[in-house]
Amino acid sequence: MSASIEVRRVRHPLKMRELSVKRLVLASPRLLRVTFTGDLGDFISASFDDHVKLFFPAEGDARSVLPTVTEQGIAFDPSCPRPASRDYTPRRHDRAANELDIEFVLHGEGPAVSWARATKVGDVLGLGGPRGSTLLPEGLDWYLLVGDETALPAIARRLEEASADECIIAMIEIDSADARIDIRTVANASIAWLCREAGDAGLADAVGELILPEGEGFAWAAGEYAGIRQVRQRLIDVHGLDRQRIRAASYWKQGEVASHETLTD
Repeated sequence: MSASIEVRRVRHPLKMRELSVKRLVLASPRLLRVTFTGDLGDFISASFDDHVKLFFPAEGDARSVLPTVTEQGIAFDPSCPRPASRDYTPRRHDRAANELDIEFVLHGEGPAVSWARATKVGDVLGLGGPRGSTLLPEGLDWYLLVGDETALPAIARRLEEASADECIIAMIEIDSADARIDIRTVANASIAWLCREAGDAGLADAVGELILPEGEGFAWAAGEYAGIRQVRQRLIDVHGLDRQRIRAASYWKQGEVASHETLTD
């Protein structure tokens, strides 16, 4: 197969929205799926690893003060405290139902998990983006998806949106067995759950021991900064994968707040 391995970037008009909570579902004891509704008529999410920015109200406030979009970028009202914000994956967008799902991992502390633990139907949350979508190459012989619990929404979305002729290998690192969720896919998929509590190998070691399929493929990896850097290096050093065939991102970094970056050399 001689399919292109080009990764394409598509830009979207940036817009700030106020959405309200329509439904709350525990996908697992550690993962809360929040369904929002509201101003979603022109919302676009073209890729499974898109991210939106959520703006959380200050303690005691019912809503956050959203920034405005200007020709120079976004601008915050200087007379108000800047709201805490975090990046999240659009898990599911149903245009007909006017719904958007965002999933929150229920661990640790911070404005996002505090909001998720306390939220109820009818609560309001601010959202901006996505600014754009990164479209991975299509028509390859195989795809590898690697990530920890913060990447689970993106991995699950990719598997659920996959076609029946795709070969996908997914490796997901979780703290405990109760973090597993049911993922439905028509693809030729293999899903491995690596459980820290059970003493399973970490992502980097598991990737290093993996036997990849024949043919042309592409690897996507996301999660904690140090772990995903190791995963990316194993793909290069052990499997000889070209850097152009890897998209790796840090969704969070130990000891830092609101860290999100693409990993390159």
